[in-house]
Amino acid sequence: MSRAEPWDVSGADVTKAGVPEVDVAKAGVPMADLSKVASDKGAVLKAEVGREPKLSWTLGLFRSELAITFRRWRTLALLGVLAAVPVLVGVAVRIETGDGSTIGGGGEGGGPAFIAQITNNGLFLVFTALAATLPFFLPMAVGVVAGDAIAGEASAGTLRYLLVAPAGRTRLLLVKYATTLTFCLVATLVVAVSALATGALLFPLGEVTTISGTRIGFGEGLLRALLIALVVAASLIGVAALGLFVSTLTSSGIAAMATTVGLLITVQILDQIPQLDALHPYFFSHYWLSFADLMREPVQWDDLIKNFQMQGLYAAVFGSAAWARFGAKDVMA
Repeated sequence: MSRAEPWDVSGADVTKAGVPEVDVAKAGVPMADLSKVASDKGAVLKAEVGREPKLSWTLGLFRSELAITFRRWRTLALLGVLAAVPVLVGVAVRIETGDGSTIGGGGEGGGPAFIAQITNNGLFLVFTALAATLPFFLPMAVGVVAGDAIAGEASAGTLRYLLVAPAGRTRLLLVKYATTLTFCLVATLVVAVSALATGALLFPLGEVTTISGTRIGFGEGLLRALLIALVVAASLIGVAALGLFVSTLTSSGIAAMATTVGLLITVQILDQIPQLDALHPYFFSHYWLSFADLMREPVQWDDLIKNFQMQGLYAAVFGSAAWARFGAKDVMA
């Protein structure tokens, strides 16, 4: 979806991202001289925006980016696919266990182990759905949004005007990253809510049996499901930073998205090769399924903390690389 030119001072309605109206006549820009309007729009708006609090203007730009991102058909399609995964899993389990049989789970502590408990408690569909979408579907969706953040603006020809507006390169990059992180949270919650609704419709709800064998009330189980969703969203911070960095390397949104998803698949494959066992703890995906430790009694925090540290490291490294690259980028479009 192409973005209309965000800073149009040829008329009186300049309200994008919280920018106040600009009287073009008072700014000394002749209405008939379109080339002068294009060259002077940055200076005029900069003078006007300077009167507004910087935080307020940044929040306005952030709201604008959120609106644009979540109105795209591509974004809605990604969220639709993510919402459909728990439904498909729930229906498949329901059909498989319709004759009273049970489904075996995976290894202890892994996400697939939750699938054996779905027929007894629909809340386990939340855990199963998050475990099923985290290795590929969720990071792929985040990679698409992050990869398109800067490269998509460049390919649409709007990046130059965003910088002239004046967003500033650092501020624009931070807003793009914040928008991607918001998508991480929304996408994860879409999976969790869809799974909870499907589990409630197809299976009974009640007390939850933890991996350790203890039983907790449904309310506490629901709270842990929310915490798990937040942990899963936080686990995508590294992917978001990587995608944003790749997005600064090219002016093609499709190339940035494909590269980000390709790197994601490559890391996932490398993480499964036994000969690279010494490198596994340094892959951003290695501790993704550590969220299962929240379903132990008591909760085991070691791998969870390592996951947060690894995501923070990737965010710092690739975020800094994206800032350095974008700061030196020759923006011609």
